[in-house]
Amino acid sequence: MEMTIQKIGSLRTQIQEQLAQVIVGQENVIEELIIALFCQSHAILEGVPGLAKTLLISTLSRTMDLTFNRIQFTPDLMPGDITGADIIEEDRASGRRDYRFIEGPLFANVVLADEINRTPPKTQAALLEAMQERQVTVGRVRHALPTPFFVLATQNPIEQEGTYALPEAQQDRFMFKILVKYPSWNEEFEVVRRTTSSAVPEVKPILGAEEIIAIQKLVREIPVSEHLIRYALSLVRQTRVGEADLPDFVTENLSWGAGPRAVQNLILGAKARALLHGRNHVTVDDVKTLAFPVLRHRIALNFTAESDGMTTDQVIERLIAETPDRDDELLSHPRFRRMLAG
Repeated sequence: MEMTIQKIGSLRTQIQEQLAQVIVGQENVIEELIIALFCQSHAILEGVPGLAKTLLISTLSRTMDLTFNRIQFTPDLMPGDITGADIIEEDRASGRRDYRFIEGPLFANVVLADEINRTPPKTQAALLEAMQERQVTVGRVRHALPTPFFVLATQNPIEQEGTYALPEAQQDRFMFKILVKYPSWNEEFEVVRRTTSSAVPEVKPILGAEEIIAIQKLVREIPVSEHLIRYALSLVRQTRVGEADLPDFVTENLSWGAGPRAVQNLILGAKARALLHGRNHVTVDDVKTLAFPVLRHRIALNFTAESDGMTTDQVIERLIAETPDRDDELLSHPRFRRMLAG
């Protein structure tokens, strides 16, 4: 199927309509999930229990006619439990024995890694290879994962006992960290009304694997101006503690900042967002909107900021407020001019 910008905008509306039969609200969360998928990337969803994170992900996979597997991460989960394993199989006719690979739950288009911070680092590392290389290694053999391949990990922010915090390097592999918040009064009223009735909504597939791959290729063809790259670079480079010309609030509140992958994801995500909104060009608003899910897990607050109850989103909000979004203002500002000069 040939993909056009108009068609993708129409598909976005259709997907949202299908999801709305099951999921109430969460429009921003849904949009960020779709953007990550169209960018061939992965996402972390963080929220307290009972906010329909699992239901949202499984329903999204149904609207896209993709295979879906859920992995419940636990402290005793081993790498082979998610990647698969070789078993010895005997041919009854000849008596010959040979190894046969049995695929694990990672072999699906959409993989929900539920409560990823509950499993030990060894299993987290196995997931990391699958996310980055889109393959798993068992013994000496590499097995390719299906295309498209999309990992969505969830974690509970309020329960930390018996958990293994994700290493910063592994968090950086996720394009977005998406916060799933409590519903509004009206949304929660509708949730209760729907989930306590006998109605069973029917979700229809809108996109297939081939269409998604075509969109993923089209995303990279969207042009982006040098001004927007400079703007994205300015946002990210201001988070790097120890560099010159940083705002005082950054050095006072952060212990480390984001790396180059943050800029790449900002620009790529902005391209996908432009497509979803029926545009063939990227705007400053695209970059500003995605700065939160891209940066919130790539910058770390220091002890002082955490003890004051500050959040990374507050730091990002202030960065956006204090960074000129017009190219002439950015280039003429003394601090940014020195920063952009390298």
